[in-house]
Amino acid sequence: MRIEGPRPFFLRRPGFVRTAGVALAVFLISSVPLAFNGNLLLPIEPVVTLRGRMGSKADFFEDAEVKRILMGHRIRVDVSDAGSRLVAEGDLSQFDFVFPSGQPAATEIFRRRTRDKAYLKSYRPFSSPLILATYREYAETLVSAMVAKPQPNRDSPERLYYTINLAAFLRDVRAGKTWNDLGIREHGATNGNVVTAQTSNVCESNSAGTYLAQVAFTENGNSVPQTSDDTAALAERIKPLLEVQGMPGSDVFDPYTYQDGREIAPVVVAYEHQYLAYQARYRKANGTADSRRVLLYPENQSLTQSEFIALDPRADKLGELILNDGELRTRATELGFHIPPRPTDKDPLGDFLRKRGIPVPDSGTDDTRTSMPTLDRLEQMIVRVGDCKAVQPPAAAAAP
Repeated sequence: MRIEGPRPFFLRRPGFVRTAGVALAVFLISSVPLAFNGNLLLPIEPVVTLRGRMGSKADFFEDAEVKRILMGHRIRVDVSDAGSRLVAEGDLSQFDFVFPSGQPAATEIFRRRTRDKAYLKSYRPFSSPLILATYREYAETLVSAMVAKPQPNRDSPERLYYTINLAAFLRDVRAGKTWNDLGIREHGATNGNVVTAQTSNVCESNSAGTYLAQVAFTENGNSVPQTSDDTAALAERIKPLLEVQGMPGSDVFDPYTYQDGREIAPVVVAYEHQYLAYQARYRKANGTADSRRVLLYPENQSLTQSEFIALDPRADKLGELILNDGELRTRATELGFHIPPRPTDKDPLGDFLRKRGIPVPDSGTDDTRTSMPTLDRLEQMIVRVGDCKAVQPPAAAAAP
C-alpha cells in the first residue's frame, strides 16, 4: 500500500492561486513602465511639515480641500494663529513662514529679517478688502439716513451690496445715536442700542486693527498721523468711537452667520472673502443667496494684501504653490479671495460668483484706499485705544 503525502497547497486552493496570479500579472504589467523610467526603486517622498504663524488667513490652510491638495504635494501645514501685530513683532525663530494680512506687518518683518541678515522670500497670492457685514433692515436704515447707498444691481434684483460713507457713520456713533433714532422702525425692526460697528479684540485681531486704522484715517481728514504726538492725540480722539462696542475677544463673523445677532451686533467688521465664501456655501445648500445678510463697503476701501513670507528655504515650495498652482488658485477663489489674474482669466472671483448665481460686488479694490500708518504708529494707536499690552520685539540676532 502506497501512502501519499498531503497535496500541494496550490492544488488544494485553486481559487487562491487564480487570484494571486491575476494580482501578480497586474503588478508586473504596471511595473514595466516604472522600471524603464527608473522610478521603480525610488523612495516615496516624505511629507514635509511646515510651521506657520498667521492671523485671519489661517482658515485657508485649515480648509479640508486645501489640505488635500497640499498633501498631494507632500506638504502639511501646522498653523499657529496670531494677529498681524504679533506676527510682525513676536519671536519667529520657531516658524518656517509667516502670513500677515496687513502691509505694515509685512514691512516690519522685512525690516527685521534684513537687519538680522536672515532668510527671506515673499509671495502675494491673494487679497481681500475690509467690509462691514450687516442685515438688510440696518443697511436700508442707513440708506434712509443718507449714510449709505445701494450699489448698482448689475447681476441680481436683490440688493446685497451697499457703499457706506464712513465719516457720516462715525458722526452718528460719536453723537450716541441709536438705531431707533435713525428710523429703523420704518424698516420693520426696533433696536435701542447705539450705532456702532462690532470688531473682535483690537489687541489681537488684524481686521480690528485695520478698522481702527480706517477710522483714524477718516477722522484725521483722510491722512495718516506723521508724529508720535499726533498719533497719541488721534488715538484719544477715536477711542470713544471704538470703546462703545465692548471689544470682544472672539471672532464676530461666525455669530453673524450662524446666529441671529441683529439686536446685539447688527454691524460687524470682517473681510469680504468670509462673506462671499459664506454665500457660496449658503447657495449650494439652499439654492439661493442669503438676502437677509448684506455688505457695506466703505468709500475709502482698506484692501488687505496678504503676504506669504518664507523664513526658511523649505517654505519656498509652499509659497510657489499657493501663488501658481491651479488647484490652489481655484480653491482660493472658491473661498472668496481675489487672486492675481492671468491673461486668460481677468476676473477669477467675478467669474466664480456668476457661475454660482451670486451677485458680483463692486468691491472698490481699484478705487480710493485708506492709507495705512507705519507699524509703530499703528501699534501706538492699538495700545492706547485697546489698553493693550505693548508687544516687545525681539532683539537683533547675534552676528555669526
